Amino acid sequence: MSGRPVRRDGRTGVRHQGGARSTPIRFGMGRSGKGGVALCLAFTAALLAASCSSTSSSSSQAGPAAKAPAAKISVTPGGGDAVDPLGKIEVSASQGQLTTVTMTNENGKQIEGIYTPDKTAWKPSEPLGYNHTYSVAAQGVTLTGPIPEAKTSFTTLTPSNQTKAYLTNTGGQEVDGGTYGVGTVIVAHFDEAIPDKAAAEKKLSVTTNPPVQGSWYWLDDRNAHWRPQKYWAPGTKVTVAANIFGAQLGGGLYGQENSKASFTIGPSHVSIADDNTHQVQVFENGKLIRTMPTSMGMGGTQVVDGRTIYFWTMPGTYTVMGRGNPVIMDSSTFGLPVNSRLGYKEAINWATQISADGIYLHQLDSTVSAQGVRNTSHGCLNLNQSNAQWFYNWSMMGDVVEVHNTGGPALQVWDNGDWTLPWDQWLQGSALNK
Repeated sequence: MSGRPVRRDGRTGVRHQGGARSTPIRFGMGRSGKGGVALCLAFTAALLAASCSSTSSSSSQAGPAAKAPAAKISVTPGGGDAVDPLGKIEVSASQGQLTTVTMTNENGKQIEGIYTPDKTAWKPSEPLGYNHTYSVAAQGVTLTGPIPEAKTSFTTLTPSNQTKAYLTNTGGQEVDGGTYGVGTVIVAHFDEAIPDKAAAEKKLSVTTNPPVQGSWYWLDDRNAHWRPQKYWAPGTKVTVAANIFGAQLGGGLYGQENSKASFTIGPSHVSIADDNTHQVQVFENGKLIRTMPTSMGMGGTQVVDGRTIYFWTMPGTYTVMGRGNPVIMDSSTFGLPVNSRLGYKEAINWATQISADGIYLHQLDSTVSAQGVRNTSHGCLNLNQSNAQWFYNWSMMGDVVEVHNTGGPALQVWDNGDWTLPWDQWLQGSALNK
């Protein structure tokens, strides 16, 4: 016969050159002849030898293989009430990958989230809120098939009291997006008294370009001030943040929401009022650009209802914190009755405020003859109309006004005297230095 010989298993044999036919190796007792039986016996002997070479007698009595744990999806938290919205919120798969994760609040709003690169875990990418109920449904898959769906829901805590932080300057203006002077002091104003100032301060940050050394100083239970060690450099970019959402600030008080603001430092405006000369010298970026005669506080004191009222322009470093044209000036606002000998209430033009208790650089035509010569005011710096209007239009919030060689006590921190306090004392005002 011609063609390939047919084997009993239906396959064709392979004939090599020279007429010899290769014989397949068969494991088992078949009708392959003596060579196949010898190979089978040799393979069996090798298995027995491997078994006998074991050093443990128990290895020849191995039990059934342990079953691998089933794939599972876990949700943290797994349920419950009063969940911290800043705590661990995560969906994870023990094997395989997550395919879908859906988180919604009680109103059906979907919460955006992000997977890890290997898709074994998912976390919300936005902060959760207080007093909300969130439902989670997650699915996944492994090489052997789908993972059972996981579903759960939980409710976040409801604080007994909350506070918000407003980021302003010492004049109370919110600073986001503006340009301010080299003496600008940042204020984090809380709308509730803070029991744990250290906890709150840890959540406050100031980032600058170029880097600047600075520190927080707690003026009282609601106001923390931040300033550099030295005046800001013109052009500095500043970002301040109060990342207080969810933070426990003591006494059951929680942060209500985060706040953030960015601003720029403008050109250097520094004015020096010297009582020895009765002049105000105005410098821009270190260059003298104007000299203005002035009449400052007349000096002396008066006691009204047990309170001592000073008529000095206090020595110290002030900053521009407000202005108005006109401003109604009323002596009763600092304790001096309008109908008293030195009392007053009148509209004043071109008034630039530099202290919390009402010291201004302003126009006062009635004292022009005294300006540059002697002091006649209750504490303000009187100017003529031309100088007062120019200064009003030229200055920006946070500009520096230094008052030298006047009498009376030094300007206090609470009165916009942040820069008057020596740096080592300023550092002690940080709650983190206690």
